[in-house]
Amino acid sequence: QVQLVESGGGLVQAGGSLRLSCTASGLTYTFSRYSVGWFRQAPGKEREFVLASKSNGGSTYYTDSAKGRFAISRDNAKNTVYLQMNSLKPEDAAVYYCAAGSRLISSSLPSQSAYDYWGQGTQVSVFS
Repeated sequence: QVQLVESGGGLVQAGGSLRLSCTASGLTYTFSRYSVGWFRQAPGKEREFVLASKSNGGSTYYTDSAKGRFAISRDNAKNTVYLQMNSLKPEDAAVYYCAAGSRLISSSLPSQSAYDYWGQGTQVSVFS
């Protein structure tokens, strides 16, 4: 059974940083074959795409809100992807989810339906 487990969320002051982790287990293929995306959902809003790492050493894709502040990295040996968030703003507060899929093409990375597996989410709160 595939599981994605996020960790690292918490309460941080505006301008601060957090690093989220997403660790996968039970995968059919090696982790490098999976594209991994980060999404977030704020209260009363729909879940939205933040950024993603394409499989097999492919590129990283960012939303405009993430560019320059957020970075994604992966340690395929540990089946783990990291989301480094800097210069956090109150509007970044949300539940952050990671998702993984083995059949994504670049254009589908922002699409939630393209991912096969999801984590349970980790809460990020930002106070000013």
